[in-house]
Amino acid sequence: MDQGPGNPLQPVAEATGLRRVAIDPLSRVEGHGKVTLLLDAQDRVRQARLHIVEFRGFEKFVQGRPYWEVPVMVQRLCGICPVSHQLAAAKALDAVVGAHTLTPTAEKIRRLMHYGQILQSHALHFFHLASPDLLFGFDAGVARRNIAGLAVEHPEIARQGVWLRRYGQEVIHATAGKRIHGTGAIPGGVNKSLTGAERAALLDPVYRVIGWSLDAVGLAQRLLEQHLDFYRDFGRCTANTLMLVGADGAMDLYHGGLRARRADGTTLFDHLDYAEYWEQIAENVQPWSYMKFPFLKALGDEHGWYRVGPLTRVTQCDSIPTPLADRERRRFLAFDQGRMATSTLGFHWARMIEMLHAAETIKDLLHDDDLLGDELLVRGERQARGIGVIEAPRGTLIHHYRVDENDQVVRANLIVSTTHNNQAMNETIRAVAEQHLSGRQLTEGLLNHIEVAIRAFDPCLSCATHALGQMPLAVELMDCSGAMIGRLVRD
Repeated sequence: MDQGPGNPLQPVAEATGLRRVAIDPLSRVEGHGKVTLLLDAQDRVRQARLHIVEFRGFEKFVQGRPYWEVPVMVQRLCGICPVSHQLAAAKALDAVVGAHTLTPTAEKIRRLMHYGQILQSHALHFFHLASPDLLFGFDAGVARRNIAGLAVEHPEIARQGVWLRRYGQEVIHATAGKRIHGTGAIPGGVNKSLTGAERAALLDPVYRVIGWSLDAVGLAQRLLEQHLDFYRDFGRCTANTLMLVGADGAMDLYHGGLRARRADGTTLFDHLDYAEYWEQIAENVQPWSYMKFPFLKALGDEHGWYRVGPLTRVTQCDSIPTPLADRERRRFLAFDQGRMATSTLGFHWARMIEMLHAAETIKDLLHDDDLLGDELLVRGERQARGIGVIEAPRGTLIHHYRVDENDQVVRANLIVSTTHNNQAMNETIRAVAEQHLSGRQLTEGLLNHIEVAIRAFDPCLSCATHALGQMPLAVELMDCSGAMIGRLVRD
């Protein structure tokens, strides 16, 4: 009945004598999901699975639409990371319109928009969603372990989180036209640059934002240090990794080549043109989740699953191209003889280092006069296919489109950050369940350990809900008294 250790995707047979426990819904994550545990008579965990229970078929919705609508449409996948989808789609469609090199103004406006998104998303996750667990403890009462409890007991921390996120949203507003679901990035460039007044308004507080971000890095470190022995091994699992890096191997969250490393740290491929991602990555499906399971083809579906996101990027890049963030990266890698850098909860520290990098990058970009330019668009030889890849807050994001001679999208494939992390999250919750739940009487606090592990990845379950094949469908017809008078099922 156990999942075979050599095959994490092997289905577990239904058997009598097993008790099912569900965490439904998951809290403090974006989107809807649940976890199910199967326990034997001794309360030992025999199976732990993350289920994505909503379906949103954006890969189908965009088919038949004019390609220029897509960057705006795909933002509706999510209200937390719309900028990431807008930019990945715009980058993919740059190739369709033949814009292989953007103008300096367009390139830098997009980068500014993207790093504003990184800053606001990381601030939201750490301060609003994750910090209550770290500040109050995994077993703290539900009424206290939330953002309201944080505001009451740690008002200064709560305020800093609000200020940081608000600044990131102001950067997005200035570059995209709106804080949420803007229109700034379009195929071939952008539709606006900054005015002098907009740049001045963002420059004035940016140094305070860098200071607050540096404080947040220190806070994340202190919170993890408080229970170091416990946090170090919490949900630990060894994973292959995938990310974008710049030409020099440095962190670049907007553009670069793909780097993949095996779990032992050896390099599988490096600086790979992301337009050929499909030669290296394939996707599996499982009947118990609407989220797909990507894997590296060279390692096979059994061993080729991998992890993306802040922990991967901070530990697997060669450097960070801003001085304060790179200094903190080196401290993180050296801390506790490097063991925290492989811990699931190390995501939080790494995420704050990236937020600091975003703040420093925004400052540098705001001093660049190209942001005020008026050359916004490029056009070239039309292509039928386009692929755009960026490092979204949660990890590598791939958008792939094919467009016909009538300018209509005829095929779309999206592999979002949370999808990349799907099997890594399943492995992590299984490790937590075996470490902390097996053989014990379950309580809300113990079950929250599972949610803490999932929240470390900062999953966006709304973005990740796609499926291959035909979606099961059940339609029930009820009369006015509530009695069912007809039922149709497609499965």
